[in-house]
Amino acid sequence: MSGGMPSSKREGVEEYEDASVNTEVELHVEHEAIFHDHVPIVSYYNDRITPLLDAVDRLRQLQVMKEGIQLPTIVVVGDQSSGKSSVLESLACINLPRGDGICTRVPLIMRLKNHPSLVPEIFLQFNGKTVPTDEAHVADAINLATDEIAGNGNGISNTELTLLVKKNGVPDLTLVDLPGITRVPVHGQPENIYEQIAKIIMKYISPDESVILNVLSASVDFSTCESIMMSQKVDKKGERTIAVVTKVDKSPEGLLEKVTRNDVNVGLGYVCVRNRIGNESYEDARKEEAALFATHQLLSKIDKSTVGIQVLAQKLVQIQANIIAKCLPDIVRKIDEKLKTSISEWNRMPRRLLSVAEVMAAFTGIIGSSEESLRKILVRGEIDEYLDEKEMHCTARLVERLNQFSTELHNCSDHTKKFMMKEIEVLEETKGIELPNILPHTAFLTILQQKVEEISELPIGFVEEVWTYIEGVVISVLDRHSENYHQLQLFIRRVAHKLVAKMKDRSIDWVTEIVQMEKETDYTCNPEYMKEWNKLMAQQHTVIEDIMQRGRYYLVKIEGFGDVKVGHLMEYKLILPKAFDLKMRVTAYWKVVLMRLVDNMALHLQLSIRNLVNKEMEKEIFNELVSTAGVAIERMLEEPPSVASKRERLNTSIKLLRESKEVLEKIRDKIECGDL
Repeated sequence: MSGGMPSSKREGVEEYEDASVNTEVELHVEHEAIFHDHVPIVSYYNDRITPLLDAVDRLRQLQVMKEGIQLPTIVVVGDQSSGKSSVLESLACINLPRGDGICTRVPLIMRLKNHPSLVPEIFLQFNGKTVPTDEAHVADAINLATDEIAGNGNGISNTELTLLVKKNGVPDLTLVDLPGITRVPVHGQPENIYEQIAKIIMKYISPDESVILNVLSASVDFSTCESIMMSQKVDKKGERTIAVVTKVDKSPEGLLEKVTRNDVNVGLGYVCVRNRIGNESYEDARKEEAALFATHQLLSKIDKSTVGIQVLAQKLVQIQANIIAKCLPDIVRKIDEKLKTSISEWNRMPRRLLSVAEVMAAFTGIIGSSEESLRKILVRGEIDEYLDEKEMHCTARLVERLNQFSTELHNCSDHTKKFMMKEIEVLEETKGIELPNILPHTAFLTILQQKVEEISELPIGFVEEVWTYIEGVVISVLDRHSENYHQLQLFIRRVAHKLVAKMKDRSIDWVTEIVQMEKETDYTCNPEYMKEWNKLMAQQHTVIEDIMQRGRYYLVKIEGFGDVKVGHLMEYKLILPKAFDLKMRVTAYWKVVLMRLVDNMALHLQLSIRNLVNKEMEKEIFNELVSTAGVAIERMLEEPPSVASKRERLNTSIKLLRESKEVLEKIRDKIECGDL
């Protein structure tokens, strides 16, 4: 971890792994000591455990588990009426809620702390508040807090309630007590009470960091207990399960065989205890428990290292220390990784703008950098900013579209279909009282208008396609340069869309006028026109002669057209020379028209793109800002609720993780100094 933690993750793990040896507490108890009158529940206790447990509890208070980081936990589960509350009372030396049905209706986190003062300190923490109480009223206080969390009645909730008990002689432990398992709803409980309880229990016992404390009644077959069956689902080998057998005084027969045989695979062993009866004091209860296991004909045969509340407390303290030491390196790593991820996400958040000056400065920066990127890809053909994004190699993509447009224009007309018939029909309908060797200009314009009309939609479609592509490029570039300014990004994107739509309309108007010009007028100074016409006309005599002599279905080869069927022309002998001349004039001129359309389109697009990048975009954005009379800027200073919510969540997460990291750094420092 950074900021004082080990220089590398591996070193950090090794240090914490070494530290785990130091935190594993060897607890040895002289069993005879439990007969003494004033022996605290933990007769031998290593103070080194307390800082580790305090650190984990602090992480729990910081709700680090909401960040997906599991904490080592001892989870107490048991069937209803298994004696679970009695076991916890004996460990904490306080009275817990009792009664019929479910006593624990919410996850109860019990933090027990050995306290030097003879005056206990007891607090409840829930719903963001801390409520002090005392030994005489703690059960009532828990009931009131439970009602506030889960409602009056017998319903349950997965909202946690923390009970902090600082008392002289109690073991340093943190336990999570869960509702007792019942299958049959009673006293107004919901019909799916079993499913609700099972869901809560599985949530807490599933993580590998959880130790399962299974409370079993001596009077039942362990293999049929719901709590055992649930633990076996998540801990098949029983490596993190310990069992406490209660009510041993009521069902001592066969108990030794049960705990020795271990049919249900409890890997951390069994501890048999006697429940406190009636109003017995906790001190008297321990004496009676010790006497029972020492003198009872059957129970005295059970190994003394597995009987009694005091042994249970000692085992839990050691198990807890071991699991904390084992999990600590992984917790450190996960908190560090999560913190880095959250900071990285925070840095990618849209920057919040706090003043008009900041808005204008951001606009200037975004527009300037965007314009330069657009010049590179749309004007100069440089692709270094988008090496792997071929769609952003704009000049290449525009050339491809222009070539495709040219191909479509040239392929639009079939000059060989019903060869010269259109020219013959037009000549027949436009003839006038004039010299017979004069070619009517009207006939030429009529044919030209028909041909232009055939291709009139192609230029408009091409313009729309190109501007749609340019719009995508412009939006993409603007988005990239404004990604840290969410408030500005939406405005800029909207203005860019509006600007491109305006320029597309201009282009459509321009191309519509160009098409109309080609349709209504004819002119060229291009020498290729006369050159092409002369070349085509050079074969006039030969072609007409072939038409008249070769028969109705004969193909005539005509330069510029290929093999053409001409049989249908035999009956138009007198008009054929004029029709051929008109055909060749239109053909030669049509090449000029198509070339002119493509060339003009290319020039127009280049000029429009340069205007867009060099002046129109900046002018449009600032004009839009001015036209809104500052309303747009005011809106930009307001952060969208979704972004504000995410920012607040990340901010909270980073603070939480940083504080968690500080907690662990302090533990690490103590480990390095040999204090733990």
